[in-house]
Amino acid sequence: MRWLRFLSVLLGLIGAAAAHALTPADALALATGEGDARIAAVNRLAAEPDERTLALMQALSAGAVKVQGEQVLLIADDGTGKDAVTGAAVAVAETAEDAIVNNRLRGALDAALSVRDLFGNDAAAQQAAAAMLQKSAFDEPDAAQLPLVEKAFANPNLDAKARQHLELARAAMQLASEDQAQRLAAAQALGNMGDPALKPLLAARLDAESSAAVKAALSAAISALDRSLAVTSALSQAFTGISLGSILLLAALGLAITYGLMGVINMAHGELIMIGAYATWLVQAFFKSTLPDFFDWYLLAAMPVAFIASALVGAAMERTVIRFLYGRPLETLLATWGISLVLMQGVRSLFGAQNVGVENPSWMSGSITLMGNLTLPWNRIIIIAFAGAVLLGVTLLISKTRLGLFVRGVTQNRPIASCMGVNTARIDTYAFALGSGIAGLAGCALSQIGNVGPDLGQSYIVDSFMVVVLGGVGQLAGTVYAALGLGLLNKLLEGWAGAVLAKIAVLVFIIVFIQKRPQGIFAFKGREA
Repeated sequence: MRWLRFLSVLLGLIGAAAAHALTPADALALATGEGDARIAAVNRLAAEPDERTLALMQALSAGAVKVQGEQVLLIADDGTGKDAVTGAAVAVAETAEDAIVNNRLRGALDAALSVRDLFGNDAAAQQAAAAMLQKSAFDEPDAAQLPLVEKAFANPNLDAKARQHLELARAAMQLASEDQAQRLAAAQALGNMGDPALKPLLAARLDAESSAAVKAALSAAISALDRSLAVTSALSQAFTGISLGSILLLAALGLAITYGLMGVINMAHGELIMIGAYATWLVQAFFKSTLPDFFDWYLLAAMPVAFIASALVGAAMERTVIRFLYGRPLETLLATWGISLVLMQGVRSLFGAQNVGVENPSWMSGSITLMGNLTLPWNRIIIIAFAGAVLLGVTLLISKTRLGLFVRGVTQNRPIASCMGVNTARIDTYAFALGSGIAGLAGCALSQIGNVGPDLGQSYIVDSFMVVVLGGVGQLAGTVYAALGLGLLNKLLEGWAGAVLAKIAVLVFIIVFIQKRPQGIFAFKGREA
């Protein structure tokens, strides 16, 4: 009995293989005839392809097929031919005709050939095949390809992203079905997917649809997509505004200490940001040449290096120039402006005038997609989190540590702090170095979203001063509110008026606000004033 059972199974497998083998009639159906009939043959044979079928489809797509009588021949590069069904060598007669393949048939062939990757275990190949099938379905939906898609869904190892592409392809194909119920279900399914890329497909189908019920479903789906697009657009603008606000916060946080707490108008603050960015680039170059296996972690080493490099430059500035100019704002402004020119020229002399590129680590590359089309880059997300961490660290340092107590004491009443034994000159240096070091951290973050060059800091110095003045001099909380508020306002106005007019409108708003409230958003109260 065991041998009989084995024999029956073997015969069944042989019969199944024979049922799916390419026949002369199938080969002729692929190579000759009308376009619709040939595409139907492609879709039918692609559902259960064998090696001969795949070879014929590939040769058709490449234009290497001839028809000789009732035989379909595959033509090699050297001009020799072989029978597409049997594989036997065949002499190619002069009367053999080329199999004509138009763009529509070639698209169907490419889609059918890509489907076989959906049955493997390679996620990247599955995603590429499913994306091609989706594109084919969007360009020219064909309900005859539905068996291919349904068969692909049966693969237990199908990748999740490939499954999403296939769901879109299936719905697009169902829209072209002659079955009204299928078209109605497809319209409802596409509306629920919330992908704005579907809108042209739905709009084109709406114009060609004859059923009132399906038309109503298509209209509802388009309205749902419009609402989804409005929501994701608003969320995208909000994220972009918060991202810009976090960058302004990082750039202005150091200035909130050197200008807000110490009263020093430091026009070289942008160059301290630039030094932090170049320090990050140097650490990256070191890891590339010396520690390539640990390249993904270079940014963790670059952060303290950028902080220390900018802090040392800031401390040197304070000890050599700024300490002699306290209480003289105009002289301080001119002196620090001169220092900024010296720093920029020094960087040009050392590293050249061209921008240098800083690469993102792998964990900062790519993006996350939400709600179908809301794409959030990982580097921006991490910079927002980094800005929050730096803000928390500065707040704790100023409010909870001995150094922070001394800085606040010297800022509020220098003579009394000196009488209490505080070395005010040393505290000035420490505070200025702290603010400069934070500028270096800002440069480290900015290097991850743009090129690094000698003029990097010039793009942020004016915005940094606007943030500090708007928030209230000496108020870290005001700096946070002002940075995020200006970022959101800028991106909101950009969507309406463009980047240049948005910048002008923000500047006008700040001027009017300062005229009405010179102390900024937050002001000192009571005796602190």
